[in-house]
Amino acid sequence: MFEELLKIKSSWEFLKATALPIAVYGAGNGADRVFSEFEKLGIKVSAVVASDGFVRNRTFRGFEVKSISQAEKELGDFVVALCFASPLPQVIENIKELSKRHRIIMPSVPVFGEEVFNKSFLQNNLNEIEKAYSLLIDEQSKKVFENIIRFQITGELKYCFECESSKDEAFALLNLGKNESFLDLGAYRGDTVDEFLDYTESYRKIVAVEPDKRTFRKLEAHCENINNCTLINSAIWSQNCVLKFSGNKGRGASAKSDGEETEAICVDYIFEKYGTFTYLNIDIEGAESEMLSGAINALESKPKLCMAAYHRSEDIFNLVNTLIQINPNYKIYMRHHPHISFWDTNIYCT
Repeated sequence: MFEELLKIKSSWEFLKATALPIAVYGAGNGADRVFSEFEKLGIKVSAVVASDGFVRNRTFRGFEVKSISQAEKELGDFVVALCFASPLPQVIENIKELSKRHRIIMPSVPVFGEEVFNKSFLQNNLNEIEKAYSLLIDEQSKKVFENIIRFQITGELKYCFECESSKDEAFALLNLGKNESFLDLGAYRGDTVDEFLDYTESYRKIVAVEPDKRTFRKLEAHCENINNCTLINSAIWSQNCVLKFSGNKGRGASAKSDGEETEAICVDYIFEKYGTFTYLNIDIEGAESEMLSGAINALESKPKLCMAAYHRSEDIFNLVNTLIQINPNYKIYMRHHPHISFWDTNIYCT
């Protein structure tokens, strides 16, 4: 069914062909990646814009960053190439309002990795994409999967908006109950520990893992009064080793060749040291595939899983296919929660 997407106009093709000026909305890492693709494809940018309160007299990629209202005065109508992500309701509402005045296209570039989800990528991975789609357990999961693929090809945010659901609905699938044991991989400052406590009746233990040293100190402060909670300052990988690790971007912290040396451990080791867990939350900034390689034994007991599926272009299908190879007894769901872009698209497993 996904082969038909090869026949429609992609976000990159639309932006290359449009006669309207293109205004890049955003001046961060995402915008930098989009600019690099534009240069490869010969797509001309006319302006870089930010929300009216965030202009701050700066430049980006040789452009003065202008407010949207200033760009409207100078350019009239234009196409917005949206290049930032946000879960904030007010930001989402602002983008929806802006779409009433201008065509908005969000070119899809990965958070990590080099491969852009374009038509060539789709063509090269068509069989694996179809396979993952067939493994999803319910119609909502299939709708999410299809819509996210369509979004990544077209850049049309409507596909994300049309398949949103709440965290309440997703956690109803997991059905966390009494005496749960929770392993939080990529615990950040403790928000997912709080989420676990909100959705479980009772628990036996929590082990939370966070690699970034500064963030880990905030995690320690946040969890100071939580009972039976063990914190580990480490990265997660396919094996116990030392990684070069960059921790300068908060949730964007990740393994990098020029980063600081950081201890990394695998999930099988955590299970051996701390015992089994009934529920794993996995949001480790593009290392999810490596994590699975180091969790073969742990996943034999089929703990419930919530795993981010949006960091790399291949994650949305590769993680599904890998999970079934490791444990074919898993029921795999996919849900997308409100977010500008396809971020916060997760795999839920029971």
